[in-house]
Amino acid sequence: MFQHKEGQRVPAVTFRIRENNEWKSVTSDDIFKGKTVVVFSLPGAFTPTCSSTHLPRYHELAPAFRANGVDTIVCISVNDTFVMNEWARDQEAGNVFLLPDGNGDFSAGMGLLVDKSDLGFGKRSWRYSMLVKDGVIQKQFIEPQKDGDPFEVSDADTMLNFINPTARKPDQVAIFTRVGCGHCARAKAKLTELGYDYAEVTLPNTNRSRVVGAVSEALTVPQIYINGEHIGGADELERWSRQAA
Repeated sequence: MFQHKEGQRVPAVTFRIRENNEWKSVTSDDIFKGKTVVVFSLPGAFTPTCSSTHLPRYHELAPAFRANGVDTIVCISVNDTFVMNEWARDQEAGNVFLLPDGNGDFSAGMGLLVDKSDLGFGKRSWRYSMLVKDGVIQKQFIEPQKDGDPFEVSDADTMLNFINPTARKPDQVAIFTRVGCGHCARAKAKLTELGYDYAEVTLPNTNRSRVVGAVSEALTVPQIYINGEHIGGADELERWSRQAA
């Protein structure tokens, strides 16, 4: 069984990264000394769970982590710096520092370097997360040691709930739009005025009504959703905002 290292210091290693097309050395002290850091480690960049859920949710919840005293969120994977840099660009995960543990030194020091040769991966990190204060591990969530790639406890919501069970999470806001839609522009301006960081889904004219109709029973755009609630179009958003004020 994997051993938790709560109360112990993180491994003292040097990471080699590429920054602005130049090699740079980053030490454990550079990352952890005098800071509160949330770390999550995963088997590999560009892999399904890592790309669809693990990294994106930490990126999404970064404002809530910062509001609750976390200075930095670090994602560690046994990949080289070129792969991690490309993955960061692909994911647009600017709220998370993607740190390449290219030789697996940090993962080995954590006792969580595992053999995934059956998948052609070689040595990789087991999936886990931890809260580190001034280089000392305060809490660690290690995925259960079983077949496959379990993803049950190292997620961002579990970590945030540990830090503060009442932490306010960012609102989930999405808007369906089309190019050249004046009502869509009005709705987006209102969402911005209300302080929402929304996700925009721009639909092509060819199947717009089918897509919108399938999810909202409406045939026009914009269609706005806030935390799972279907608000409606621009006029409905105006009325909703007045009632919520």
